[in-house]
Amino acid sequence: MLTSLIVRVVAFCVRHAWGVILAAVVLSVGSGVYTVRHFAIDTKIDNLMSPSLDWRKREITYHNEFPQSIQLILVVVDGPTPELAGAATRALAEELSKKTDLFRSVAEQGGGPFFRRNGLLYLPTEQLDGVTTQLTRSGPLVGALASDPSLRGLVQALSFGLMGVEQGQIPLDAMARTLNMAAEPIEKIKAGQTADFSWKVLLQGEAQTSDLRHFIAVSPYVNERELEPAAKAIAGIRQTANDLALASNYRAQMRITGPAPIADEEFASANEGLVRNSLITGTIVVIILWLALRWFRLVFAVCVTLGVGLIVTAALGLLIVGALNPISVAFAMLFVGLGADFAIQYTVRYRAQRHVAGELHQALIESAGRVGAPLTLAAGAAAAGFMSFLPTPYIGLAQLGTIAGVGMGVAYAASLTLLPALVQALGAPPEPHSLRLPALAPVDAWLKRHRFWIVGFIAVAGVISLPALTRLQFDFDPLHLRDPNSESIATLRELGKDPNVAVNAAEVVTESLEAAAAVATRLAALPEVDRTRTIDSFVPPDQDRKLPLIQKAAVALGSALNRAARPAPSDAENVAALRSGADALRKAAGDGSGAGPDAARRLAGDLAWLADSDEAHRTAVAAAFTTPLRADLGDLREALQAGRISRASLPKELVRDWISPNGKTRAEATPKGDPNDEDTLRRFAHAVLAAEPNATGQAIATLEWGDTIVKSFIEAAAWSLISIALLLWIVLRRFGDVLLTLIPLMVAAVATLAICAVTGFALNYANIIALPVLLGVGVAFKIYYILAWRSGQTHFMQSALTRAVFFSALLTATAFGSLWLSHHPGTSSMGKLLALSLACTLVSAVLFQPALMGEPRHKSADVPPEPPNDDAHESQRHLAMGRSAQRWSRLS
Repeated sequence: MLTSLIVRVVAFCVRHAWGVILAAVVLSVGSGVYTVRHFAIDTKIDNLMSPSLDWRKREITYHNEFPQSIQLILVVVDGPTPELAGAATRALAEELSKKTDLFRSVAEQGGGPFFRRNGLLYLPTEQLDGVTTQLTRSGPLVGALASDPSLRGLVQALSFGLMGVEQGQIPLDAMARTLNMAAEPIEKIKAGQTADFSWKVLLQGEAQTSDLRHFIAVSPYVNERELEPAAKAIAGIRQTANDLALASNYRAQMRITGPAPIADEEFASANEGLVRNSLITGTIVVIILWLALRWFRLVFAVCVTLGVGLIVTAALGLLIVGALNPISVAFAMLFVGLGADFAIQYTVRYRAQRHVAGELHQALIESAGRVGAPLTLAAGAAAAGFMSFLPTPYIGLAQLGTIAGVGMGVAYAASLTLLPALVQALGAPPEPHSLRLPALAPVDAWLKRHRFWIVGFIAVAGVISLPALTRLQFDFDPLHLRDPNSESIATLRELGKDPNVAVNAAEVVTESLEAAAAVATRLAALPEVDRTRTIDSFVPPDQDRKLPLIQKAAVALGSALNRAARPAPSDAENVAALRSGADALRKAAGDGSGAGPDAARRLAGDLAWLADSDEAHRTAVAAAFTTPLRADLGDLREALQAGRISRASLPKELVRDWISPNGKTRAEATPKGDPNDEDTLRRFAHAVLAAEPNATGQAIATLEWGDTIVKSFIEAAAWSLISIALLLWIVLRRFGDVLLTLIPLMVAAVATLAICAVTGFALNYANIIALPVLLGVGVAFKIYYILAWRSGQTHFMQSALTRAVFFSALLTATAFGSLWLSHHPGTSSMGKLLALSLACTLVSAVLFQPALMGEPRHKSADVPPEPPNDDAHESQRHLAMGRSAQRWSRLS
């Protein structure tokens, strides 16, 4: 009944070829217009998972209460010195704050007026005591520098230290570091290089990463309708940085990361090289089609059929799911790869029938009788495999399965309607040669003689490889599937190494400040937790002891910092001061040896050179020392005005990061150890969830992603096998034939996963789509062979069927290979695993399944026997069918 219906449909389409073609044109134009108007891609990785999952509910609640966690742009400013980094950050933040049309808020993280004024309060009490004591003792030095920020003042400050050496208060070796640091900028300018100097480094020792790296948190206005919603805001930041000339004026490097730019770069990375790869893929597809079909008209007919089917599938996909996602965008390559299989199966069978029958109309109808049932079953099984993820919470893959499943229906319908109509309208030429490959007859004979050995070897190999599956790796860290060379990801990976930057933190949203404090206390007791923070972490402890220390230093340094400025020295006065300083250094060094004397002689020589040099060199050296000096003195004046801090006096931008407008308060915990180590992160996440089941955040999400996808993987595999087995049983009606179809499919799946396990190729949330594709492609190939075998066919290697399967596999591999070439790591890994699964599927279908099936049942109750492998006999068998179809079409 099914075959008769398919034959009648094809006969109708062949008879009304131009009408069918016109209808296809109208449908494709309408679908194209709809696709262009409604095309959208949701680049948010979080939306790939069902919002009904418990951990997703907690995550969504967190994002709703603190939307800056997903809309944030984090500007990272690195400078060669703390002063230059701070100045560049301050200038950039001030300019960005003026662009209220692009940004909701702009705030220096750990910086800005509040932290510049109260920074000393955040030091431990003992450390603050030492700092203020040192500042108090440095009063004369500070006064000299504050009143005379020039080369003359610098030499005078140096003289205070040399007086201490002369009076025996400090050894010269203790000044070696200071003298060498002072010599470096002079020597760089002498060599024609850019010089910088840091007074903070001079006083504090080596600069920490936190001193050289500053952050600006930007909350942008985004346009969700655009493919890159934060593009305008990011462009505004870059333009502002260019206008400020951060690189030349501050020698600072600016980088951008955060959720918003990462999402934008996700789309940009996926589209990088897309046009080039598509053109290469299209060219290879046409070449393979020509090799398979040998006539340009047939190639053109197949290409048009695929193009129309792809446009219609895209429109239907957007109609069903609304917006594509980073996984479902792969439907196009899957459609080309699998849709081409149906077209090739039909056209190769048409060529074989045309060689025998001779007449075009008759060959087209007879071909439908031969491939109609296998194509129907293959399309149904492939769609079932793709839709196996629908019952799982993995929405990203479920959407791909939905679109690809619909695409299988579209490809199937187009191959049996539009394709024969196009061939009829184009008038494909005759087929003078048979499509059989007699040269492969020895291979068929060898497979027949050794079928038991082949089946036994593959069975033993499959059993041996099963333990390897326990070593299969699952990598579901979203960062690992993004372009590591993109600015946002490279910056985030670097920040992840810094324990002070909470990239992989856990977050707990609570109802009150007291509850947040209790959560932080519980989590801090866990051995896996490094530190915890709440809004109260920004209220410095022990202020009753710290404020008097700061006030004492403020009194001691007040007159020095506010001393009236001396008139600027002339160049001659600077030269005289430099020569005086050089003489003092030589005198202090004397004939001694060691670090101190060596450093004194080094700086004396540099000062002498500078005195003898031109005024331009002296101006450059003065700027290298005095520019950061003025900034540091200004910061010191501000820091000595620190006042008592309470929760109410904290900046509103800081409070908004920890307390939502609804009054929800968050507590944060960071992992102890390497935050980028997967085992460390999993232990941390498990420990936090055990203590606080409502926890969320990046660390928790990474753990839950992995667990959810593994469960979805297992569930989808079960649904696939059940649905495909049920479909095969309905059609084949023999349990043994169902097993003969499924066993090679399972062998290909085990082989694919075992190779991944042995080679260390990890599964991830992107390449896991190879599972439904493996089932879809694999079951289609195996259905072709099982139905041909049931009809009495043998010697498959030399048959037209294997020719069609081989070229279909080549086309599919080409489509998947284009994914492999993608710059996006997730998409590339998808292409690699698809190619591997396709190779295993092809070997299983062409070599293992014929050996497993053996000789056909010549007395089949299901299908009458027919002479095997003889095109003439095949033609005679279907000639009556074709004539009947013609009579039916005339009657209709």
